Amino acid sequence: MTSAAKASHVASALSVVDILSVLYTGAANISPTNMDAADRDIVILSKGHSASALYSVLALQGFFSKDWLAHYCNNDAPLGGHVTSKGVPGVELSTGSLGHGLPYGLGIAMSRKKSGAKGRVFVVMSDGECDEGTTWESAMIANHHGLDNLVVIVDRNKIQSLTFTEDTLKLEPFADKWVAFGWNTQTIPGHDYTLLSDALSTQTGPKCIIADTTKGKGVDFMENSVLWHYKPPTADDVTKAFEQLSENY
Repeated sequence: MTSAAKASHVASALSVVDILSVLYTGAANISPTNMDAADRDIVILSKGHSASALYSVLALQGFFSKDWLAHYCNNDAPLGGHVTSKGVPGVELSTGSLGHGLPYGLGIAMSRKKSGAKGRVFVVMSDGECDEGTTWESAMIANHHGLDNLVVIVDRNKIQSLTFTEDTLKLEPFADKWVAFGWNTQTIPGHDYTLLSDALSTQTGPKCIIADTTKGKGVDFMENSVLWHYKPPTADDVTKAFEQLSENY
């Protein structure tokens, strides 16, 4: 996808794809058969630059044809380089400008809480967008209203754009900040399917799961490299990446 389109955030996609896989294979009550149901769970990928990961998971789960993936980021096709909801089954919100996913998810969660509607709201965020004031305004509001139907999963890969998060704006002590805002917070390895599933299975109050991840996970020349934030892989890169991923997964 990313190589053919010559448009990429492939390393960001590799850091979040395990989280999305766990959500769409059972942790969240959402599938092609209930994606229009009023009581479905809502999944929002706020870090919209990781669109290729979301599109891949949705296609594999049957929300739309896998053939669509070949036209990723083409001007005449629905799958944009950042997450787009227009014409894409299973996508709840167009994202890309960071810091908007949680406020939107907060609004849905508040509406459901007040109306008594069922269904949880999952917001998958980057750690870099926790620089945004809207993130912490939303966190404070969610605690104030006791939103036990709202879950934030932070993809904590410690890289944002072309630098490291702690060099851009210090986030640590990161978990303590969420705790101080009244969230039930836990930090777990972000590529462990069992631990992710367990963390997502229970909830009291608004919940924040800090998923420690690796940018470019599974591909040694991409892992923890700021150069791979947007760099499109060449055909040779794709071959090497598939070899490594096939060995490890």
